[in-house]
Formats: sequence, C-alpha cells, structure tokens
Amino acid sequence: MAKYTIDPITRIEGHLRIDVEIEDGKVTNAWSSAQLFRGLEIILQGRDPRDAPLLTQRACGVCTEVHALASIRTLDDAVRVKIPPLARICRNLVHGAQFLHDHMVHFYVLSALDWVDVVSAMKADPKKTAALADQLGNYPNSGAADFRAVKEKLQTLVASGQLGPFANGYWGHPDYRLPPEANLLAVTHYLMLLRIQSRAARMMAIFGAKNPHVQAYCTGGVTCVRDISNVDRLAEFLYYLKEMQEFIDNVYIPDVLAVASFYKDWGARNIGGCTNFLAYGGFPQNSGRYLEEKFFMPGGVIMNRDLGGISAVDPEAITEEVTRAWYKNGPPLPPAKGVTEPLDNARFDYDGKYSWFKAPRYHGKPMEVGPLAQVLTAYAKGQPGVKTMVEATLKHLNVPATALFSTLGRTAARAIETKVIADEMAAWINEAIELIRDGKVETVAEWKWPGETMGYGLIDVPRGALGHWIHQDKEDKIANYQLVVPSTWNLGPRDAQGQVGPVEEALIGTPVADPKAPLEIIRTVHSFDPCIACGVHVIDPDTNEVRKFKVC
Repeated sequence: MAKYTIDPITRIEGHLRIDVEIEDGKVTNAWSSAQLFRGLEIILQGRDPRDAPLLTQRACGVCTEVHALASIRTLDDAVRVKIPPLARICRNLVHGAQFLHDHMVHFYVLSALDWVDVVSAMKADPKKTAALADQLGNYPNSGAADFRAVKEKLQTLVASGQLGPFANGYWGHPDYRLPPEANLLAVTHYLMLLRIQSRAARMMAIFGAKNPHVQAYCTGGVTCVRDISNVDRLAEFLYYLKEMQEFIDNVYIPDVLAVASFYKDWGARNIGGCTNFLAYGGFPQNSGRYLEEKFFMPGGVIMNRDLGGISAVDPEAITEEVTRAWYKNGPPLPPAKGVTEPLDNARFDYDGKYSWFKAPRYHGKPMEVGPLAQVLTAYAKGQPGVKTMVEATLKHLNVPATALFSTLGRTAARAIETKVIADEMAAWINEAIELIRDGKVETVAEWKWPGETMGYGLIDVPRGALGHWIHQDKEDKIANYQLVVPSTWNLGPRDAQGQVGPVEEALIGTPVADPKAPLEIIRTVHSFDPCIACGVHVIDPDTNEVRKFKVC
C-alpha cells in the first residue's frame, strides 16, 4: 500500500499532518493529525474568567476576534446577562468584518492557487484577457494595459528566482484547467485582494479598537461607546463596507463562478463531500441565552445530506472522545465536563493514537462545520439571501443542488456567505443609527459575579462552529475551560467506533492524477481552511514507501 506525505499543506501557520493511501489513482484511506499540543485549557485553570477572552484569541494569529466573541458569550452566559441592542449590533458588525476578511483572503491567498496556474498566466495575451474580463463581468481596472502590467510583474518575479507567495506550487500540473488568459485574470485579482483586504481590517478596528486581537468586547456588552454612538464613525465603517461590496459583487463572485465552471465534475462526482453538517448559527437578532436567540444565519443539524430533515442544535448532544488522540483514555465527555490530560510520549500510530486533536461528535457522529454547513442550513431553512444566491449559483453553473456536497460546493458556499453577510451589514448600521436617534445608547448591561456557575458560548465563525465552555468556582476563578474549535470538528481523528473525521471522509475517493504531485488532495484539505498548517503523507500501496511533500 503506497503512503505519501505532503508537509506542510496550508499556506498559513500551525502544524497539521495528513497521511493518505493511494491505489489505482484514488485515495483509499486517510489520517488527519494535529502535530502541536495547544493546552489553552490548562493555561486558563485558576485564572480570573475575564482573562479568557484575551488569552483564547491568541489561539490563532488570524481568527482572533472569533475566540474573543465566543469567550465573551461564554462569560455573558455564565453570569446570565443580556447585552443591550446597540452592543449586539456592534458585535455583529465587528464579526461581519471578520467574515468578509477571512473568506476573501481564504479564496485568493489560501486556496485559489490550487485551481489557478500562476506560471500559465505568463503565457496569456493581455488583449484576450481584457476581452475575457468584458465577457465575464463588470471587473474594475480590466484594460489590456492593466493585465500587461501584471504579466510583466510576474515575469520579473520569476526571473528574479524569488517567487515569494507563489513558491511551492504544482505549476503545470495536468489538472490545472484554466486557459492562460483566465489564469492571468485570477492572478490580477489575487494581487488586487492584497490591497482591498486592509479595508476589512479597518472596519474591525473601528469598533473593535484594533486588528487583530480586538479589545472592545466585555462581559455584558462592548466598551467602544464613543465609536458605536458616533455617526461619523458609522459613516466611515459604511464607506469601507461599500468598497468591500463592490469587490465582492464585481470581482469575488464572478471569479468563483468562472473558476468553478472549469471544474464542474468535482461537484457532479461529489469529490471532497461529507455526510453530516452542523451549524450553530451566527449574528443574533435579539439578546439572550443561546437557545433563546434568533440568528440572521440560522443554526441547524443536517444528517446524511437530508436537507428536508434539518433539526435544531442540541448543545447536550456534543461530546469529545480521545480514543485515537494523544490524551489519557476516558469515556466520551460533554465539553462542560471535558478533561485535557496530554500523554508524555506522542507517537504517530496508524492503528492507534495519531493526533493532538480530540474527536468531537454530535449524537456520536462526525460533523462537517464551516461555510458549507452554514449555507446548507440557511438554504434548507429558506433564509432569503442565501436561498437566492444558492439558486442563482446552481443555475449559472447548470448543476443540481447535490453538487454542493463537494470541495467545489465548500468553495462556492464561502463566496455566497460573504455576499449575504456584507449586504446585511448596511441594515445593521441603519439599525444602530435608529437606536441612537431614539436615545438607546446603552452599550453594556450591569451584572454581578454569581458565585459558582457554568456557561457556554456557541457561535458560527468563518471556519465553522466554535464553542467555549466554562466552569467558574465559588471563588470566581476558572475551574475548567474547554474549547471545541472548527478545525477540531473538521480535522479530528477517528473515534472508538472507527468512524473517520470529516476531512478524512472527504479525502477518501479523491482521484489523484500524479501521487508525486498530489494537487487534488491539497484542494480538498485547503477547502476546509484548516487553522493549522499541515503535512500530507502519501503511502505507496506497492512499496509501503512514505513520500513527503511541502506545499505551504
């Protein structure tokens, strides 16, 4: 059985290892292994609960705001406080900016180059690229001179031998299908995104105080009273939002549709698809505990790809188990009673323990979380914006709804969600202005330490369902704190029943044209936007040789 290694696989920080077996041109088995012990749960024990939002957002160098929000929601729940409407809107605006930033950076910087050949772009005719741009949409700065300038930049970069972000690609791979002109178009927009992304960072900083690592979230509300109640600051936020919307409508959405049109067989064959989906919901429209909230992006549970059988989320159904993880063995536990006891000697064992990730389960089943789960849930529940966008996307590509259960569907869902959230954010600004006009400018609610208590905060973030749980002791210290993050759901290992994790399921069956250049595997792993850089180990079935690849 051939084993191959790709190490690392993501274009961002962290340590993830993926091992696959390939036989007859297809992945027949897969293992997902987190290679770094995090230990935030242990660091937080005995601390003041107010430390948690500051420390947990250091779990990641990119999605910092999301851990601050989940942690604050956990503390809100623990002390049973309802935040004021203006504070709720403020949190939604900051969180929305995080979605816009994360999803667009993911497409252009972290995954698009799995579908777009940079080297091929240097063969493009700038005039033909301009004609293609006119044909596909209303792209800005799309004259022949614009594309000629980008082509010259690429040629200069290649001639210098310093490829920078374009290093370590499988350029020239036979499954890169875009013509040179489409590749040049996409690379041009990659460079454009590097500039426009700063607007989303500024949006977050206007009300979050800084980016990354927001400072404005506090138990009971937000601290940015002078910003969220200032019409000039609201207008500044709206100005940047308009810029982002123009990019989403005129560049991001057309690019995703254009790239997808060359790879429709990935949807038709459900390559990279999973079976079960979980979304907690996002952007509350009222204040209250988790099960009392109404979300703009609704939560739900979809089992066996049955969109008609969607059910509500039951937090009591969530457990984690450690049978195949590098922790001391024990029964599956709900996160509120979770135990984190790392082993001293972590050794990768294909038939035993092989990851620092625990295995989250919902009613004992592995669940994909993330933008595809969020869009499928919203689509199944008839969320107007999502329903319109999904149907328009399926019609444009002339594919059935079943094509969504794929790597390509995961990529399209991220774009759909970005547009739907961006379009709604202007309405939240108007809602804030109305509250200010009515004199409802309260930004934080009063609360008291309740003594020993427990709480949790569940929220959908760009990478998926994120949950924090706290047990506060009678001395108002953290007795136990557990995080179940999206990458743990998606990249967790097998369980005691032998059920594979979502990314392992998604990889099995993936066609691989050349095991020495496993581009297809990378496409699926990147589509989950793993919050840890990873290595993929590909195993040769005939020689048992393990090959390693660097694709970061």
